[in-house]
Amino acid sequence: MTQEQMLEQIVKQVMASMSGDAPAAAAPAAGGATVTEADYPIGDKRPELIVSATGIPYKELTLEKLLAGELKPEDLRINPHTLELQAQVADSVHRDAFGRNLRRAAELIAVPDARLLEIYNALRPYRSTKEELDAIADELKTKYNAPVSASLVAEAAEVGYNRKRTREFK
Repeated sequence: MTQEQMLEQIVKQVMASMSGDAPAAAAPAAGGATVTEADYPIGDKRPELIVSATGIPYKELTLEKLLAGELKPEDLRINPHTLELQAQVADSVHRDAFGRNLRRAAELIAVPDARLLEIYNALRPYRSTKEELDAIADELKTKYNAPVSASLVAEAAEVGYNRKRTREFK
């Protein structure tokens, strides 16, 4: 597979995900509107609601622009608002757990990838103390405004400590 073919495949996957090939739910969208199952796939039925992480409208994210060097990799990253729209669609079809996962993913977009990997590793058994995990929870809540993820890390710290799976017990 050539580099251009690989790039085209990646762009198609990104575009498919933005066009709604993953369900979403019902909450206020741009301008106070809501989206539901009827708006799915959002990229086809409500493309005006979707912009990239850098603010580029969905319809302007084309393979031609990417190949011409007019788009950067960060231009193809998903916007937290798009994940919220997808969560609204999920909610509208009673896929509440999926909607919650999409909202949690939206809050984690602000966390740098390298830090997410560090947090993932810190959550593994015996890798961190309860105090270190509590500090991560606080960081997620205060620095990244990710309260749902912060509460999950705090819960993991408590459960890990109670089950003797934190570094204190190694």
